[in-house]
Amino acid sequence: MLRIVDTRTGHLVEIPSVRRHLLSICVHLSAGDVGLGLGDLRALLVGDVLARTVELHGLQSRTFRTMPDLPDMPDLPDLPDEQAEALDRSLSALGIHPPDTVGVHHPKGTLCAAADVHVHAYGTAAQDAVGGVRIDVGQVGPASGEKGVADRAHLPSPGLLGAVAPEGADPLAMRMLMLGHAYRTPVFVTGTALEEARRTLEDWRQLVADWAQEPSRPMPADVLRHAHDVLADDLGVPAVLDALLTVASRADVPAGAKFETFAFLDRVLGLDLAREVGHQHRAAT
Repeated sequence: MLRIVDTRTGHLVEIPSVRRHLLSICVHLSAGDVGLGLGDLRALLVGDVLARTVELHGLQSRTFRTMPDLPDMPDLPDLPDEQAEALDRSLSALGIHPPDTVGVHHPKGTLCAAADVHVHAYGTAAQDAVGGVRIDVGQVGPASGEKGVADRAHLPSPGLLGAVAPEGADPLAMRMLMLGHAYRTPVFVTGTALEEARRTLEDWRQLVADWAQEPSRPMPADVLRHAHDVLADDLGVPAVLDALLTVASRADVPAGAKFETFAFLDRVLGLDLAREVGHQHRAAT
């Protein structure tokens, strides 16, 4: 059973489409006066993690992306081509699966009216949701006084990609930074936090590559059960990251089991943890 907190009631509710084996997710972008930004990308990330979690539980999902009319282009069906391309590049860099359908949302429209879950970027209007469960995603931006970290980056220049991976940093470090916070809570992006996420990713990828050279072993049942439980209970991704940190240091878990655990849970995390697998062999030859 997958449960998530409905913002409107504050209560955990079962996602209704679990019984139908198909979850419909609608991600509402804010598209404010300054354009799309990290808050919109975070909403799309939450939708991506929800879809991945659903699939991990043996179900299927469809994701829609919608946004309000742009004030100066009310009849445009979606973002202008240049901005849409910039957004697509940022989604790809963050490992976010592209939505199945995109479009402009009208209060009485049907694009997302029948969605089971509405994921709202910070700052979207309350009336955007039509039925279903509402998830309000916390804001994301630079900490007070932090320089060089974009908050509401304009598209296409400097572009969302520059906000996701400033100065050529690994964009998945931004994904990991955001995943380390409950989706409802704010994320304050700093250079220090991004560097810490980058180092953790680098360390984990090297460990996974080393473990991959050992015989495969079954995943620890307690870890797998815990991961399923926290993901099914309001998308507890930070607890999954903590579980991996613990598994990495457990002496009672064989290397092959550690590899299988990291690889399996990366299906939800989307951090490309197996990136370095096989590189040591090529380097040695």
